[in-house]
Amino acid sequence: MEFKNKKEGVIVLYDGTIFYGKSVGIEGTAYGEICFNTGMTGYQEIFTDPSYYGQIMLATTAHIGNYGVHKDEFDSDSIKISGLVCKNFSDFQSRPSADETLYEYFEKANLVAISDVDTRALTAYIRDNGAMNAIISTDDTDIDKLREMVKNVPSMDGLELASKVSTKEPYFYGDSNATYRIAALDFGIKTNILRCLAERDCYVKVFPYDSSYTDLKAFEPDGIFLSNGPGDPEALGKLGILATVNEIIDSGLPVFGICLGHQLIGLSQGIKTFKMFSGHRGVNHPILNTITERGEITSQNHGFAVIKEDVENSNTLEITHLHLNDSTVAGMRMKNKDVFSVQYHPESSPGPHDSRYLFDEFIENIKKVKVAI
Repeated sequence: MEFKNKKEGVIVLYDGTIFYGKSVGIEGTAYGEICFNTGMTGYQEIFTDPSYYGQIMLATTAHIGNYGVHKDEFDSDSIKISGLVCKNFSDFQSRPSADETLYEYFEKANLVAISDVDTRALTAYIRDNGAMNAIISTDDTDIDKLREMVKNVPSMDGLELASKVSTKEPYFYGDSNATYRIAALDFGIKTNILRCLAERDCYVKVFPYDSSYTDLKAFEPDGIFLSNGPGDPEALGKLGILATVNEIIDSGLPVFGICLGHQLIGLSQGIKTFKMFSGHRGVNHPILNTITERGEITSQNHGFAVIKEDVENSNTLEITHLHLNDSTVAGMRMKNKDVFSVQYHPESSPGPHDSRYLFDEFIENIKKVKVAI
């Protein structure tokens, strides 16, 4: 499809700032917290990442849609972003193996996207002023009206969203005859996490976010996984999830947490979290493994983090990874249990594979416990 005579589009930020662009052909209005991702590839995985639920994605790479959409590269069952802002939205795709164009995929989901935006200027503005709520629209360009509407968009600070993206019913992933059984608590799990576990001879049962430890235990798992997900971790903690996390930790089973799962492990041990100024979102974030003193380039997507000083003063947790740009906690482990977690995404979909070893460490912890039993 070739886009001609593009309709005007507008982006209105919470503080009243305005940016202009063009509709890609799907008309409407969308709202949410606007955030930017610096990855130059992997847009399909980003758009379907449940951790982005309720957010407008600002793509910093110049071209979006140029290689289309492939059925094997989804990270969930549907698009999770609430809208897209980009510089150039490709009218066609050039990959022979693609199943459809990005426009066709967006059209099915009725996802509003605005292109021809000065994304460098908008990204710089968010860097200077922080991630904030925004409205994008091609239907209504009444700026005063949109400024009033954006004031009513719920703040991400204090917002519980895991319940919106978690599975409603348990399901299985992998070979039922696999060596290891993993119970995964789904706060917005990415499909590539399940692939990484299945590749390591694991049979995974994925449970709804509010499942009890009794539910998980009935599967007779060898280890428990706490997934990534969207929203404020403290808001989720208020729903009673922390009691379940504590039961999981006290079970003695090996535990691995990623992103929101990492934050929930921290909260369960009395560690507070905070909303970051603009967050970490991209595929080139440098991490230091403080145990091995080796660096890693990582894929990240989070707007909240645990408070470093709380972990440093903890009797039960210790820091294992630090973000080299701002020294925020990127990983931690319990001192006397086989429980560890990272703030970033070792399944790296998209991104480098530097951190895939963490899945191997999880399996090694499981082997150790199985031998002891």
